[in-house]
Amino acid sequence: MNDRPSPHAMRWERLISDKRFGLEDYHNRRADTRSDFTRDYDRLVFSSPFRRLQNKTQVFPLPGSIFVHNRLTHSLEVSCVGRSVAREIARALRQRYASHPWVDKLDDIPDIVAAACLAHDLGNPPFGHNGERAISTFFSEGPGSELRAELTPRQWQDLVNFEGNANAFRQLVHRFSGRRKGGFAMTYSTLASVVKYPYESTLAEKANKFGFFCTESEAFCRVADELGMISRPGPGGEVRYCRHPLVFVVEAADDICYEVMDLEDAHKLKILTTDEVTRLMLGFFDNSRQDHMKQIMATVADPNERVAYLRSCVIGTLVDCCAATFVQHEQEILQGTFKTPLLACISEREREAYEECNRVSWNKIYCASSVVDVELAGNRIITFLMEKLIHAVRFPDLAYSRLLLAKVPEQYDVHSPDLFTKVQAAVDHVAAMTDVYALDLYRKLNGMSLPAV
Repeated sequence: MNDRPSPHAMRWERLISDKRFGLEDYHNRRADTRSDFTRDYDRLVFSSPFRRLQNKTQVFPLPGSIFVHNRLTHSLEVSCVGRSVAREIARALRQRYASHPWVDKLDDIPDIVAAACLAHDLGNPPFGHNGERAISTFFSEGPGSELRAELTPRQWQDLVNFEGNANAFRQLVHRFSGRRKGGFAMTYSTLASVVKYPYESTLAEKANKFGFFCTESEAFCRVADELGMISRPGPGGEVRYCRHPLVFVVEAADDICYEVMDLEDAHKLKILTTDEVTRLMLGFFDNSRQDHMKQIMATVADPNERVAYLRSCVIGTLVDCCAATFVQHEQEILQGTFKTPLLACISEREREAYEECNRVSWNKIYCASSVVDVELAGNRIITFLMEKLIHAVRFPDLAYSRLLLAKVPEQYDVHSPDLFTKVQAAVDHVAAMTDVYALDLYRKLNGMSLPAV
């Protein structure tokens, strides 16, 4: 294959940049054992927003006697899988671009992907994806709808399409009150690799997916333009770019972990039987490999260990498939013409097995009683908290408002003279809550619990 990209394509030598957002004036390459992308990873691990993910629902209720995945364990696993895919890609691209003077930059791809995977769910509110819907429908269908006339169309679309991915980018780059310039001060490449939908909310359409709020639009454009990402504005001049290539890797790692780990959790919770999960996971392999795997499983009595073994085999296969697909379509990705997830383009057997797992998940897992119970409770809690906080920031002089706003952390600018700024600050506060904190605050505000005396 020709290793000379189209003159209109993105270029790896620009796409991989260790310049730090907010610290551009201090940019210099350190002579150290840790790369700047490894520093991104470490910075995330030690951050409060990342730690809070341990008390945020992934799919199933937070654990009682049986441990299931939460947002933190999910993010760690996505990071491991993403790094594995990225290593295979970097190895292949090093061979393809061996004669280029910047080829050593490709060695940073695994670290960039690992950090981006770690950050991809940083903006998700409590109670899983239902938390996103609860926030957006508070504005589109609930009491928040009366704010529409007081906001710009872009601001309104940000609220009624509230999106965890866009909120993750905000968490990473926004300068909250009292915090340092540049937010997390992450590298440009890590930031770009987090944004799955590189366009603003006015282009979200029915999918309700977008990559950044209007308050962070300028920040994203700065990052994208520095990296040479392809700009393709919307029909009205709206901000829209082609994805950074490594977004495809982050997305694939996320989808792999979602699908495979949800099956394992469902098995532990007895939503799916051992035979059902075994059938689904063996479907990724040909008869010869299945026979070998069955021989190994016959030596293990614990059904959970059997499923864990199958899970590791499936993930390994999907890692190889996604890496091969990326390398095969690399030029299309760099040109911004590749539009589909990597998992939709892998070889037939693996793709059909993945799609069957997805069908079972929707038919048996995501509609399970315990999952629906979390969604119902989470919707009620978030809607109540949104109603109280939005009312308080709109009418801050009321006695109850003063009491409630006094509980909001100082980093959230709920006293701003600008309406959208303080509404967004209230949303920031709710979205940052853990499931446990949101439930506790809900009970206290309803008079259902009091502090111990």
